[in-house]
Amino acid sequence: MAEPGEQLPEEVLALIFRHLPLRDRATAARVCRAWAAAATCSVVWHDTTISCDCEREGTLLPYLSACLDHVHNLQLEFEPSREPSRRAATELLTALAGRSPGLQSLRLECRGEKPLFDAGHDILDAVHAICRAASALRHLDLRRLPFTLDDALVLQAARGCPELRSLFLDNRTLVGSVRPDSVLELLQACPRLRALGLHLASLSGSALQLLAARDREPFALLALRCACPEDARAPPLPEEAWVAVRRRHPGLAVELELEPALPAESVTRVLQPAVPVAALRLSLSGDTVGPVCFAARHYATSLRALEVRAAASAELDAALERLAARCAGLREIHCFCVVRPSVLRAFREHCPRLRSYTLKLTREPHPWMPTTVA
Repeated sequence: MAEPGEQLPEEVLALIFRHLPLRDRATAARVCRAWAAAATCSVVWHDTTISCDCEREGTLLPYLSACLDHVHNLQLEFEPSREPSRRAATELLTALAGRSPGLQSLRLECRGEKPLFDAGHDILDAVHAICRAASALRHLDLRRLPFTLDDALVLQAARGCPELRSLFLDNRTLVGSVRPDSVLELLQACPRLRALGLHLASLSGSALQLLAARDREPFALLALRCACPEDARAPPLPEEAWVAVRRRHPGLAVELELEPALPAESVTRVLQPAVPVAALRLSLSGDTVGPVCFAARHYATSLRALEVRAAASAELDAALERLAARCAGLREIHCFCVVRPSVLRAFREHCPRLRSYTLKLTREPHPWMPTTVA
């Protein structure tokens, strides 16, 4: 009797298996020798997404042990409040650190809420181990990690991952613990870094000067989150430093996220005319009309996405209409309050590149879903 896998070549089976969840891959690998070979080949595992919540507890790591060497790009999802999910994520990261020097990309996605007063030492220790072992790591995304990130982690990445191209540390913790000196050392140790996400307090004028150096490789994205007390107290970055960076990297896009913890006087320090803001997210407890008007005046050529969370008002509607008239390159506008019909008309008429928008004319049940422009 012919084995089930003999009807299809191994490369075809591999292309099929790469789209299966892990539990189904494990089942396929037990069917026959041909399927087992296809289910464990490198094509299946090169780009891998693993959810520690969806897989059978206790079977995740044993099945993966034969495949870890083939994992190059990993997105790992887990729920920190569920002990089995968290333990599986920690064990997998620890095993990966010891087995996969070829790991090139790691993105951690936390689902749900973390336990109160949870510092995440187990997960962070595993990330440290990855940074020590994976010298080929190019992309590390910790934006969805709900734990405070510190200098030790940044310095470990700087010393252990010289090939880094992107590093995102702008997560949603309320404490900023990465000092500007650590970021400076990171930029010096990783000359090919092209994208960086930080809390505002971690960025310094010296870092901008280093980015503006003539021998610096092209830098594409700087994502800045302003949400914690340290961000509110951060000194303004020199305008001339932004000018130099923009001149050295004309394609640089800056993403700014301003949260309610930022007082009005800090907002005026953060929003500077020379910053090439491509995405602006405003969720302020105070004045929002002023920042929208500022963006219309100074970011008309660079702004591509705007998100506003504020109370509805005639003044905000007027500011949005002015912005629509000036920002012809806008591709996304999401306003999470009811607006008047003329606001919607303004964006549809003046922004020919608009791809999606959230502009509601009447109250609707949440969540509000964006409209896609055909």
